[in-house]
Amino acid sequence: MVHRHDLAVDGPPLMNKADSPLSEFVGPVTDIAPSRGWFNLKLHELWEFRELLYFFTWRDIKVRYKQTLLGASWAVLQPFLSMVVFSLFFGQLAKIPSDGVPYQIFSFTALVPWYFFSNSVTSSSNSLVGSAQLLKKIFFPRLVLPIAGVLGNLVDFLIAFVVLILMMLWFGIWPTAAVLWIPLFVLLAFVTALGVGLWLSALNVEYRDIRYAASFLIALWQFASPVAYASSLIKDPTLRLIYGLNPMVGVIEGFRWALLSNVPTATVSPPGPMIAVSTVVALVMLVTGAFYFRRMERSFADVV
Repeated sequence: MVHRHDLAVDGPPLMNKADSPLSEFVGPVTDIAPSRGWFNLKLHELWEFRELLYFFTWRDIKVRYKQTLLGASWAVLQPFLSMVVFSLFFGQLAKIPSDGVPYQIFSFTALVPWYFFSNSVTSSSNSLVGSAQLLKKIFFPRLVLPIAGVLGNLVDFLIAFVVLILMMLWFGIWPTAAVLWIPLFVLLAFVTALGVGLWLSALNVEYRDIRYAASFLIALWQFASPVAYASSLIKDPTLRLIYGLNPMVGVIEGFRWALLSNVPTATVSPPGPMIAVSTVVALVMLVTGAFYFRRMERSFADVV
């Protein structure tokens, strides 16, 4: 039997990795592997890459207004011009009821959260295809891109919301304590937009015509939401609950209640059970969208 100490080895002794002169210069090693199964969201990666999320969000904001003629004014012009058109055709010609509120304020209160939602869905659904070169070159949580697409539109929302408050004051409408509910309704719009954006962004990598379908979907979604009309036109309680399956119904009706319920002639009522239905649907869309996104994530770099 030959024992280990009897062996003679020519050349320098072998060294472990820990004894290597270069070991002190090597940082922590991260093993990058594709996600497995349907139930591994790896949400901790979002916290680890929070600075990258900030960078992508700020990049989207700067790119949106770089070399534009009107800059951030577009955040106001979109809902304002839509309000003018709606007021003319739906308010003046069609005489659509506005729950006892001046139609200009009635429609603008809905258009502010609606444009936040629609622009966020558009940005997030195109986020992966728009960053195709990054997906092929470096590793980072792909969830960062659609989330940044939604977060970037919060700036536009805040600008439009300030204009909405100024318009309310012009019409002699003063906010009450109910305005404190607005952040929760904004959060509901954020969850809805991100849920839809996760589904569409993952599908857009595989099927490039999804972006055209997304534009058509958003256009139909607007008329399926109480933007130009009031949900009070639906009297049956059961039908109102079914109508609440559209999460933007809860968002828009919540905005109107929180901002316009103190108008003397207003008949705006709290969203009630409808907001609960909208919240549940929005959460289901977000969770299922996140799982589907993670499931498809392993092939993004190969297909995009």
